[in-house]
Amino acid sequence: MTHTPNSAAPPGTATPTLPAVPPQPTPATPTHTPAAPPPEARRTAFAEGVDRLRRAATTEPGRLRIIGAVLAALVVAFGAVTAWQMTDRAAAADDVLTSSQPLSSDAADIYRSLADANTAASSGFLAGGQETAASRDRYENDIRTAAAKLVNAAANSDPDSPSAETITKLNRLLPEYKGLVERARTYNRQGFPVGGAYLRYANEKMQKEMLPAAEDLYTKENQRLRDDYADATPYPWPAIALGVLALAALAWAMRRNYLRTNRVLNHGLVAATTAATVVLLWLTVGHSLARSGLDDSYDHGVRSLNVLHDARIASLKARGNENLTLVARGAETTKVADETFDAYDYDFGRDMDTLAEGLARAERLADDDSGTKPVTSAVGNMTEWKKRHAAAREQDENGNYQQALDMVIGAKGATGECFDSVDKNLAAALAHEENEFKQAAGDGRDALTGLPAGAAVLAVLGAVGAVLGIGRRLSEYR
Repeated sequence: MTHTPNSAAPPGTATPTLPAVPPQPTPATPTHTPAAPPPEARRTAFAEGVDRLRRAATTEPGRLRIIGAVLAALVVAFGAVTAWQMTDRAAAADDVLTSSQPLSSDAADIYRSLADANTAASSGFLAGGQETAASRDRYENDIRTAAAKLVNAAANSDPDSPSAETITKLNRLLPEYKGLVERARTYNRQGFPVGGAYLRYANEKMQKEMLPAAEDLYTKENQRLRDDYADATPYPWPAIALGVLALAALAWAMRRNYLRTNRVLNHGLVAATTAATVVLLWLTVGHSLARSGLDDSYDHGVRSLNVLHDARIASLKARGNENLTLVARGAETTKVADETFDAYDYDFGRDMDTLAEGLARAERLADDDSGTKPVTSAVGNMTEWKKRHAAAREQDENGNYQQALDMVIGAKGATGECFDSVDKNLAAALAHEENEFKQAAGDGRDALTGLPAGAAVLAVLGAVGAVLGIGRRLSEYR
């Protein structure tokens, strides 16, 4: 039997009283407020736009709006790129015709004028007190021409360009050269031999400083001309590619419209396609014609002009050296392969070789009788010049100075007649090739007339047509 304490008290036994235990307060249940969720990051406008575009693409009206926007953007981009590229090419073509080629010719004229002035100065010196008015006028005209061409070149060159430095140098040297020539003439009229020394010094300044500077200017202006050709002639591939892409997109949109509506034509899309087609054809045909004209102006104009300018300069240098051979009377010599030659007569031979090569090239480049005839005549004049020069040198070497002088600067049968004929025929050939250049380059430039503005206008009209064509379809859903 199990005994439970205090379960029953024996009789007569008092039950002990236990102290009361105060009630324990029930602990309050803590209340926890849940934390607010972090705010969602704000989405970018691009992401929201992508969502809207995605939702729009699920409906036909939304798809039509997207197609219309893409078509309009393609057509406008095609017109903008076409206008931009054709503006650059039209400007370069205009520079070829009105700026760089004329300046290149001016640079050649500066060289020619300086070389001819040097030749006229030596001819007048040989004549002594009997210098003719024609010889004096020729010298003065050449100096004035060179000065005027330098002013024009300075006005059309950038102030900090290499050409501007060369022009400044020539403007400084020209008065110095004139002063030396005038001193030579003064002493020569007085019979002082020092006049010859001054003339040789003037010729040295011309040959070693002025003509190289003029040739450098000519080279720089020719490079500028080639750069303009390089800017004007390349095909506008970005514009052509955009045009093809725009037409392909428009053709796809019209086919899609036909398959969904069974309607053959959408007037707005047809108008947009027509505008884009016109621009693309105008672009390709117009630029091809411009390129053809510019290439022709270079092949049958600029190349011939360069060769003829070089030949004319060679003839002028040859004439100057021929005169100085008599002025120096053997005072200047040069040694070649252990053999001594008269310096000026040796240079004369080299100049005549250059002239012969130039005339041969000019004959090959001439493409019609009007261009060939003066060059052929110049070849005949050069051949006779060589014969007369050889006879004059023979007389001079035999001690017949006066007779040699008459055979060089005399009134009849002299080498001066041959030189004048060569120069006259080369001037005629240059005038012919200049006209050929202007005609071809002008045709090339004119082929681009109106293309930049026309492309921009037609592109805007094409974009409007595309939007209206798509809008016509959208109206069917309202």
